Amino acid sequence: MHRKIAACYSRNGLRLSIILTKYLSFFFYSSQFPPYIAKSTGVEVADEVTLSFNKFKLGQEPYKLRYFIYEIKDKKTVVIEKQGDRSKTYDDFVEDLPENDCRYGVIDIEFESNDGRPTSKIIFISWNPDTASVRPKMLYSGSKEALKSSLVGVGIHLNATDHSELDFETAILPALKKYA
Repeated sequence: MHRKIAACYSRNGLRLSIILTKYLSFFFYSSQFPPYIAKSTGVEVADEVTLSFNKFKLGQEPYKLRYFIYEIKDKKTVVIEKQGDRSKTYDDFVEDLPENDCRYGVIDIEFESNDGRPTSKIIFISWNPDTASVRPKMLYSGSKEALKSSLVGVGIHLNATDHSELDFETAILPALKKYA
């Protein structure tokens, strides 16, 4: 098909270059900028989310925190719902997740690596419980890439559908140690 387009316009070099430029730029932008793809649900990430996360990962005040929990407001925008102080634990993070609704979370977990040195990792958790209704589950699943692309620097992404997948010793810690 593409050769057919090139053959039709090969007499007019200018037309060919314009068409090829539009064709190639579509694929360049769609593959380089995930928010372009993630807009399929129409959900966007609030600027506050990106700015606060960038300060969070650098440990800058007032974002010396343990975690963020994000929600989708009015089916349009990802915003910060809750923040956990540095004194909070992973168990506090899990308790702050709603039982029957979806959320996203980012948490800084400190642990000991396999070789015995203390370290920490920031992980992204998509909480999409089986008990949630279908519409929010689809909205959160379809909008996850928009948030992940704005949280630059998170290397570990986990999906959880029930509390057994949030168990620290059996699910989270092995995933952390794999990348430590």
